[in-house]
Order: sequence, then C-alpha cells, then structure tokens
Amino acid sequence: MSDSFGFDLGVPETPSPPREAAPATPYRVLARKYRPQRFSELIGQDAMVQTLGNAIKRDRLAHAFLLTGVRGVGKTSTARLIAKALNCIGPDGQGGPTIDPCGVCEPCVAIAEGRHIDVVEMDAASHTGIDDIREIIEAVRYAAVSARYKVYIIDEVHMLSKAAFNGLLKTLEEPPAHVKFLFATTEVNKVPVTVLSRCQRFDLKRIPADLLARHFAHVAEAEHVAAEPEALALVARAAEGSARDGLSILDQAIAHAGMDGGAVTAAQVRDMLGLSDRGAIRRLFGCLLAADVPGVLAAVAQQDALGVEPAALLRGLLEVVHGVTRAKVGGAEDPALSVEERQAYADWASRLGFVALHRLWQLLLKGHAEVLGAPGPREAVEMALLRVVHASQLPDPGDLAKRLQAGEPLGTAPAPSVSQPEPPPPAPVAALPDTPEAFHALLQQKGALRLAACFEEARVIRFAPPEIVLAESRAIGPGFVQEVLACINPKFGESGLRWEISVAQGLGKASMREQERAQEQAARDAILDAPMVAAVRAAFPDAELIEEPRSAMQ
Repeated sequence: MSDSFGFDLGVPETPSPPREAAPATPYRVLARKYRPQRFSELIGQDAMVQTLGNAIKRDRLAHAFLLTGVRGVGKTSTARLIAKALNCIGPDGQGGPTIDPCGVCEPCVAIAEGRHIDVVEMDAASHTGIDDIREIIEAVRYAAVSARYKVYIIDEVHMLSKAAFNGLLKTLEEPPAHVKFLFATTEVNKVPVTVLSRCQRFDLKRIPADLLARHFAHVAEAEHVAAEPEALALVARAAEGSARDGLSILDQAIAHAGMDGGAVTAAQVRDMLGLSDRGAIRRLFGCLLAADVPGVLAAVAQQDALGVEPAALLRGLLEVVHGVTRAKVGGAEDPALSVEERQAYADWASRLGFVALHRLWQLLLKGHAEVLGAPGPREAVEMALLRVVHASQLPDPGDLAKRLQAGEPLGTAPAPSVSQPEPPPPAPVAALPDTPEAFHALLQQKGALRLAACFEEARVIRFAPPEIVLAESRAIGPGFVQEVLACINPKFGESGLRWEISVAQGLGKASMREQERAQEQAARDAILDAPMVAAVRAAFPDAELIEEPRSAMQ
C-alpha cells in the first residue's frame, strides 16, 4: 500500500523514464540583443553614416579609421558594421562593398557572430605590448583567406604602449591594399598625434535624450513590456547619451517591475536609481524662492525618507536653475521635459532676473561640492539650502552699486506706512568728497598732513566715492592705505558707508603735484613767450628767469 508520500514500502515502483528537458536558451541582455546590425539602426550618428556611405559609393575608402566618443555610443558596433560593409557579397554572392550590408551572406553572418577568420578583434587593454602588434605586422603581409579585406579592429586603442604605437606607425601609414584598420577609443587625447594623422577620424556624438527615449520605447514594445513615457525619459536622462548604459538600466527596470508582466513606471525607476521626484524638486525650488524655511526642511526630510541621495537632490535643483535660465534666454526647449516642467520654467523665467539665477547656480554648485565631501550629507544639504534661503533675502548687488553712485546711504528701512509711527529724523550725513582735491582737503582737515603730502604724489586710476584705486608708485608706502582708512572711515562709518582704497598696476591720471608742476611750467613758458621778455632775452642771451620768493615780494 502507498503512504501519503506516494511510494510503496513493499513493492518498489517502476521508475518512469525521465522526460527530456527542453534546451534552455541563455538570456541575452538588451545591450547585446539590440546591438545595431545595420547602419540604419545607428541612432544619432547620421553625419558619420552619410560620410561612410559616400566614401563606399565613390570607392574612396581610407585604409584606417579612428572612432572616438563616450562609452556606449556605438564605436565597436560601427567598426563591425564597417567590416560587414566592406566584405558583404550580397545574397547572390556577387555583391560589392555597400553601406547597406545584406546580413545574410556568409561574411555578414560570420562577422556578426565574431567568427570570421579575416576580421580580427583585439582588446588593447589586455594586449598592450609590442609583441601583440608584431603579430599583426607579420600577418598583414598575407592576403585575406575568404574575405575581400582583412580587417583589424583594435578596441580601446589608447591603451597600447608607446613601443606598440611606434611599431605600428609604418604599417599604418602604408598598409597593403587588402588591409583595413579600425580603431576605437574613449580617450582620443591619449592617442599619439602620429597615429591620428594616419587615420580618418569619426567623432561619435552623445545620443540626445529624446532619441534614446524613442529607441527604448521600441525596445520595450519588442520585449512586450509596458513602460510609462516618463519612466523611459528618466532612463534616457540617466544614460547620459549612451545607448548601452540606457539599455542596461532598462534591463534592470524591467526586472524591477516584477515577473507578473508589470509595467515599468516612473516611480519604480526613481526608486531603483535613487532619483527624486521632479515634481518634488520643483516644489522644493518654490520653497527656496519663497524663503519658506519649514517647507524646505520638510521637503528634505521627505526626500531623505524616500532614500534620495542628498547630492541627487542638489543635482535636481541645479537642473531646475539651468532649465529656468535656458527658458529666460529663449533657448531651444528640451523635448524630454514634460508639459508641466516647461510651464513652471517659463513662469519662473518671467519672474527671476539673471543676477538671481546666477547666484542660485553658484550657491547650489558650492553646496553640491560640500555635500560630496561632508561626513553628514543630510546636514550638509540642509545647511546649503538654508544658505540659499538667506541669500534670497539679500539685496541685489546692482541696486547697491546704483545707490552708492547716487550717494544714498545703505541699510535704511523702507518708507513707513500711514499706520506706523514716524521714525526719528536721521542724523545728518557728511558729504562725500567728490574730487581728489576734496579728498586731499579732508586729510588735511583730519590733521594727517603726512598722508596728505603722500596723496599729492599719488596717481589716481579710479575715483568713485567711496572707492579709490591708486596706481603703484614710490610715494605710496606699504602702510599708506591702512593709515588712510583708519583716518577717514570713522567719520563716515555711522552712515553705513566705508571707504575702500586699493592699489593696482596702471598709469592713472596725473597726480596733484604733477598737475601743479605742469601749471607752473605753463605759466613760465607764457612769460618767456611774451614779446618784451623775448626781446630782453635776445639782447641778453645769458639772462635767466628767476622766481622771487613770496616772502620777498610781500
């Protein structure tokens, strides 16, 4: 008899033949599954595709190509596509080089699978020495086995050693007609100029976020996965122009959505990437502009509870300031922005000036750097945002400069309303000297005769009370500026004005003493040019003009 476990203790069951397991197909990540197989599938690189197409049609192919750009924009994929384009023979086996390889002939299939004997891929990061390059130099002398061209694809070519580069130069400059070199690198500045001059260079651009979002939508549809447009836009922004990075993030987001066919939502992507809600960022920015300290602290606490990194919070605010500034200058709209974001940016742009926006940018940028190096990022972000709130209440430096030029005292309160009591009349404010001569007289009134004498010899570059800029000269000693400020600032300190005197390089205007000497010389010349004096000098050539002391003339 059988027990509850399904087997008989007395008579053994005849074992059933094992079922043949279905062969499991290994999963391919999206970045490999959707690698471009045709030039038409390359996104964001239209200029390069057009140049290559024209070169193939006109049979003006270079012997070496250098593909550069940030990671994940398609450098290696482009190199393989070029190898296919050069060696494609068409479905009938009679075709020639084409910008649109068929993908079904033996060379196309073998190159796509990475097994073509005449297309050699080498990773320069693991083959950096001269011995690896020597193998290539020896092999290029022999014709291709089954392809039209023997193609060498060297990835991350900047990792080659100096000796390897030098060994490759001669072969790279004059290779056999049946050999093509394709180099790919993310750091083109590390490639020697001697190598760059022997290659036809293509700079692959970062892929715009809107193109990436549309591409990810096609991939999600092909994978039978529902995805919110905002979620795809977040993935595209996080990819930073890299299709491979974006597909890896999308792969992770699909896995994060669950096994029950759940849709990829924006909230899930934010949670996965540690991003903050853009709506919450806009609300926080509004609290900053309104100087709402409790609202700012509550928003920071809410984002911290959701697991948003403090640095990501400040990055979001920086993006808002950048977006508002672009909206103010009339820049092209970012197609990845939602309608709500565009409306909010336009509204803030109409109410904020450039000075305020630039100040916000600098304060947030400084706060971001502090958060990255702070032992407590939460406390650092709160202090940075409180500094922004405090700065929003400060007066505009431009207005202060205008009030100073108009001679208005700073720090005065606004005009009182009718219901408020009249404040006591302000104390009379001493008038500012409006010329260097008046400033010289002020020093004499203060009894600083030595300083006044030095000022007579000083050249003035800028005289805009309460600011004076003097030219460097021997008349100004090392302690001259400090002594003058100590002498005159107490007189005007009660009004809120303080003199600022500095010394700079430059010629400046003639000093008071130089002007006096010039006037004396002009008077002397006028006397000598008088007809009577000229006649006397003609009669008596040795005669001299002597100025009588004033005491003798009295």
